[in-house]
Amino acid sequence: MALYVQKFGGTSVGSVERIKAVAEKVKRFRDEGHQVVVVVSAMSGETNRLVGLANEINDEPTPREMDMLVSTGEQVTISLMALALHKLGVPATSYTGSQVGILTDSAHTKARIQRIETDEMREDLNDGKVVVVAGFQGVDEEGNITTLGRGGSDTTGVALAAALQADECQIYTDVDGVYTTDPRVCSRARRLERITVEEMLELASLGSKVLQIRAVEFAGKYNVPLRVLSSFEDGPGTLIVADSDEEEDSMEEPLISGIAFTANEAKLTLLNTPDIPGVASKILGPIADANIEVDMIVQNVAPTGNYTDFTFTVAKSDFKQTQRILQNEVIPALGEGELRADDNIAKVSLVGVGMRSHAGVASKMFRVLAEENVNIRMVSTSEIKISVVIDEKHMELAVRALHEAFGLDKDRVESE
Repeated sequence: MALYVQKFGGTSVGSVERIKAVAEKVKRFRDEGHQVVVVVSAMSGETNRLVGLANEINDEPTPREMDMLVSTGEQVTISLMALALHKLGVPATSYTGSQVGILTDSAHTKARIQRIETDEMREDLNDGKVVVVAGFQGVDEEGNITTLGRGGSDTTGVALAAALQADECQIYTDVDGVYTTDPRVCSRARRLERITVEEMLELASLGSKVLQIRAVEFAGKYNVPLRVLSSFEDGPGTLIVADSDEEEDSMEEPLISGIAFTANEAKLTLLNTPDIPGVASKILGPIADANIEVDMIVQNVAPTGNYTDFTFTVAKSDFKQTQRILQNEVIPALGEGELRADDNIAKVSLVGVGMRSHAGVASKMFRVLAEENVNIRMVSTSEIKISVVIDEKHMELAVRALHEAFGLDKDRVESE
């Protein structure tokens, strides 16, 4: 007998028929003798509907009242799920985040879990019940309902699995696992049998939307086995593991596990800024003060001497505000400098723990892009990642070329 935490997203529970189908899936696990905790999101579109209602009444709703409002979406789903299980003869009890004891800080709309009370859940599980928990939400020390922000239901699932020491946390979604890249861009993308937490964190941070970063971080921190599966078809999915030291399972770790890409980036360059200590802080300080996250940074010495060219990227949604800050605050403070901005860029990244022990990945990547006449504008690397900024119009071409060049469409060779 194993203990599984199974999380189902909004699409998976988007209608009464789909809720019934999820209940059938949960019943099969219980019939096999397993204990099951089910975490559900609000039905697809419900959270957006609630947010829309709030904005019709007040275009600047307070965070506390927004948490009160949007948390009701999951409350509908947990009760419907419990009723669907009852109809199948499965004893089940539904709980909101506050009822089950998910205690958070008081940061409304983006709260973080501090601890989870498990006694009541364990009692229900030992009595043979399925426990159905509302994802995305918790309660602070003052009894206020809080929500965990984007991807909060994934985080709830992994956190419950960690607290209960579950054998596996299963994230059910509308795809059947983690792919080497987006199949909509590269038709030869392949589902991965296994990927490390490190690699998944990189892919999630670089644009992969299968899992949210916070959930993957939680899984890595508490060593929770995490599996991504399809709600709509059976299959093994993708197992996300803490490390890649399972040498007995693989002849050799794959060099590259996946390719992530995003067009949601913009590039800004300050030309001819003074090349003096503290200039980077003077440029990026006001941007940080505006809560704008900076991604890639490149600083070069300009050919004119004691000057530097400073280039960085931000999310496209922050592009115009960043331009205003540079023009109105940074350049006047520096006393000189010229701004150039470009929001027609894309970032393409190779990710793989095999880079640690293999040389030549960057040179091969650059060669492949050159053969496709794709110009590289910026480069960033880490121990298991190489990212390049290119023109947005070349993004899909670059992804397909790299996918083929690094053999990601070929099956991994495994030992018997």
